[in-house]
Amino acid sequence: MGTSSTPGQHRLRVSVLLALERLRAACGLKHAIPEAGEEAVEGLADAFLVVDDEDRGGRGWRVVRGHALTYAPSTIGASRAIFAHPMAPPPIASNLAAVRGLTVGHWTDLGRATGCTVVLAPEGGMRAARALRGRATGTRELDALDPRHLVGHIDAILLTGGSAYGLGAADGVMRWLRERGRGFPVGAAGVVPIVPTAVIFDFDLAPGAKADRWPTADDAYRACAAASSAIAEGSVGAGTGATVGKALGPRGAMKGGVGTWAEAAGDVVVGALVVLNAVGNVVDAGGAILAGARDATGRFVDALEYLARGGAPFGAGRSTTLAVVATNAALDRVALEALAHAAGDALARRIVPYGTLFDGDVVFAASTAAVAAATPLQVEALAARAVPQAVERAVRLARGVGDIPGLADGAS
Repeated sequence: MGTSSTPGQHRLRVSVLLALERLRAACGLKHAIPEAGEEAVEGLADAFLVVDDEDRGGRGWRVVRGHALTYAPSTIGASRAIFAHPMAPPPIASNLAAVRGLTVGHWTDLGRATGCTVVLAPEGGMRAARALRGRATGTRELDALDPRHLVGHIDAILLTGGSAYGLGAADGVMRWLRERGRGFPVGAAGVVPIVPTAVIFDFDLAPGAKADRWPTADDAYRACAAASSAIAEGSVGAGTGATVGKALGPRGAMKGGVGTWAEAAGDVVVGALVVLNAVGNVVDAGGAILAGARDATGRFVDALEYLARGGAPFGAGRSTTLAVVATNAALDRVALEALAHAAGDALARRIVPYGTLFDGDVVFAASTAAVAAATPLQVEALAARAVPQAVERAVRLARGVGDIPGLADGAS
């Protein structure tokens, strides 16, 4: 699966992709109008704006010219980059929020290369299950995803940096949900929000590579407050400190991140969101390396071949790919568990090797149970198409941090 190409050969193509992505972004700016205490963090003079032309007799898109400002809360300096970052979300119909009722929020600390991402369920919760595909997991409340568990629905999923230290950030998601009366009802006591959580190890990119920073409960609360159907991708949220291709060690890696995509057939929709922080290389549909381990000359190394020859995975115990696959199809929790495994199989087609001894890979599968699927395999097939696209976007839209390059470096 190796190739002799270098990361630089991908940059022209990525620049074109990012230019198109920025056009798409204008329809999804979360803070187009400032609120009290906010200040402009990016201005786009003479910007080309993509307008949803739903009111002109049918749905379509048109391009207009204007001036735009994006805003970020001035009280959350570490999170400002998430709103100002030039990486753009895809149209609403092509991300996890294509499953109606789901929203996603990020909290991002670019300076310390960490963050968290929350997927909020619709009010009333959603069915969910999971598949543990790696052998170095860090999780919280996954027992609630067992099909035999008393709790039938969950209220949110939290993906976070900080390794096991980051698990405490789920308290902030629970607080945000409890304040809104959302959770498992427990009579006069009120509600208990159910928030399964999984972590990545992102200390390699921390200042001094020290385990001394991680998302807190307050940070995850902010991610909930920022949640919407417009989902930023790349080096944001839980993907801020993510890297891929660590077979030769963390300094030979490339930048990973967050990616999302959706596929639909008739009324059935399947969306996927991944946080890519893998030992393995990321490959395209033809097996060519997109982002991965680099030797001293900067050339890609076939990680599978290197390990098969007995190469030592130096420093590779710091990896994890997390994924959320959601559908509006009415699946029970047994079928959702099967969907999670099918999504894991799709990850394995683009991450090589996948689910290793040094990866903490977890796949969540969720259903809002709004429509009937033609067959259970229909949903799995749609996931098999959505997940690889989300994986590619996670690396194509990721900007480098420090001396770790990303495919989106140099893109305007």
